[in-house]
Amino acid sequence: MNISYRNLQAFIHVAQSSTFAEAAIKLHLTQPALSSAIKKMEEQLGGKLFSRSTRHVALTKEGEALLPNAIRIMRDWDDTFGDIQNLFAMAKGRLTIAAMPSFAESHLPHLLKRYHQLAPNINLRILDVVMENVIYEVSEGRAEMGFTFEPQQNEGLIFTPLFDDCFVVVVNPQHELAKAKTVNWETCIEYPMVMMNRGSAVRMWTQQKISTVGEAVIVAETGQLGTLGQLIKQGLGIAIMPSLCIASMESIALTVLKMEEDPLVKRVGMVKNAKRDMSVAGQALWTEVLHHYHR
Repeated sequence: MNISYRNLQAFIHVAQSSTFAEAAIKLHLTQPALSSAIKKMEEQLGGKLFSRSTRHVALTKEGEALLPNAIRIMRDWDDTFGDIQNLFAMAKGRLTIAAMPSFAESHLPHLLKRYHQLAPNINLRILDVVMENVIYEVSEGRAEMGFTFEPQQNEGLIFTPLFDDCFVVVVNPQHELAKAKTVNWETCIEYPMVMMNRGSAVRMWTQQKISTVGEAVIVAETGQLGTLGQLIKQGLGIAIMPSLCIASMESIALTVLKMEEDPLVKRVGMVKNAKRDMSVAGQALWTEVLHHYHR
């Protein structure tokens, strides 16, 4: 059965009017066209929906049973396609993004402020998770896009670089290195260190660099760069961190030093799922971020 939107609309208007003429005026149709639409619908359903007289039209029992369901169907139809139009127009919607905490704390708020000015009716859901989970959330389609260091493996993902991050050394202001402006890898391994957990990309990159000059003495491990900062503040050790963390570390009165030679440099960028099309809202944020960093 293929009852059209137009015929269902005609049925509702006739049911809510006293005559076909009145309903025809509301629908901007001629009476013959309206009568034809109702007749076709009755033929499809297999019986009369209205009892007619020259002056009045009334629903049959079957028509009375159909009317509330027809109104519900029309309302659902209008709501559904109205919502889709709003999504395309960014007049309403929700956008989920994932970002590693260091980016979420430093760069993301400004980017989202600019985006909110462009799309004030888009509700933003932010997953601030470690790099590995950013990649997982985007791969699984739970986030439309992510902000992360360049993945080691890009299978199923599209990575677009935004800028290079030059890692720094973070120390307690009372530490003997705090007065230096720069340090090198050889000097770093002379002191106890705190690091990210094994298995994290930051831990792997850091240890690869350190292995070229010796072996680090690791006194504590954690899953969050923010926690590393608190461990440094308590004097447990020094740490190698992305420069994305500088503002966060300085906010808790820690000292940041640059590497004087052969620094650890990694690209930061956006990832999206290569097999999924982005929503209009997601594509708008992607484009706005590109403009921000590449203009």
